[in-house]
Amino acid sequence: MNNEPSLADADLDALVDEWIDWAEAGRRLGGVSVSKVRTMIREHHLAAAVPRPGAGQQVPAAFIVDGEPVKGLPGLLTVLHDAGYDDRECIAWIHLDQDLPGRAIDALRENRGSEVKRRAQSLGF
Repeated sequence: MNNEPSLADADLDALVDEWIDWAEAGRRLGGVSVSKVRTMIREHHLAAAVPRPGAGQQVPAAFIVDGEPVKGLPGLLTVLHDAGYDDRECIAWIHLDQDLPGRAIDALRENRGSEVKRRAQSLGF
């Protein structure tokens, strides 16, 4: 049996450098509405979670670059959701060191998403 802590139990506030609320996410996405951000989360273009008790749902700031979700993030989120992960687990997985080298979010931001997606696809099997 695997004795490693569950991704669902990860301390997201410690893993993610910066969190932004949905309104700020909308501003960083070129001024889209909070409703559009909600739709983007529901459709797995972005992911959101409550980073710490008492905070509302927020989005990791690193998920948005140049007014768009990071290249490859929507596809990766879909693969992770298909493997049974919820948004909280997706955020943890993306921010943990996956021996890529480094974290999946860093690889995505550096346009090295192919290996990240390949590793995520193996989770479903």
